[in-house]
Amino acid sequence: MEELFLGWLKEYGYVILFLWSILEGETGLIMAGVMSHTGDMRYALSVFVAGLGGFAGDQLYFYIGRFNKGLIQRKLHKQRRKFAIAHLLLKKYGWPIIFMQRYMYGLRTVIPMSIGITKYSSKRFALINLLSAWAWAAVTITPAYVFGEEILKIVAFAKAHWYFALPVAAGFLFGITAYFHKLERRLLQKRQNRFPQ
Repeated sequence: MEELFLGWLKEYGYVILFLWSILEGETGLIMAGVMSHTGDMRYALSVFVAGLGGFAGDQLYFYIGRFNKGLIQRKLHKQRRKFAIAHLLLKKYGWPIIFMQRYMYGLRTVIPMSIGITKYSSKRFALINLLSAWAWAAVTITPAYVFGEEILKIVAFAKAHWYFALPVAAGFLFGITAYFHKLERRLLQKRQNRFPQ
């Protein structure tokens, strides 16, 4: 099964990378960086394709917000807290938040939709989004390309010692999640203090 998956990656690598980047998964970009290191993919083309995928994904979320405001308010009612944070960040930081949203766990799809709901210029959003997507692709793929050999050794170790690797990975993910939840609470608390009901 693993050999079949690797075969697909080698044959359809750029298509898979594009589709994976629409979903904004760094794992796919890291794999592309490692495969560029091993010579199965080309580094510059991987960055270009991943950037286009990330751009396409955020454009999709932006236009969902622009043309489906009522639907979002009904269907994503449970996400209203994240939408409030996204609006707060956009008001406070302006366009740089579009550039940085790819690195914000839990808000990466909400921020483009939230901006789409506002009257923010679609052309300006698209330009910043494209530059941000290529920067995100380069920042993620380049270290994997440079340190490909070391990453392959870590993967081999994790496969051989999964009982050790799984708790470490789970602890890391828990730490990231807890940090961003704490950040969300702090932002909402500041908003409530500034605009008391």
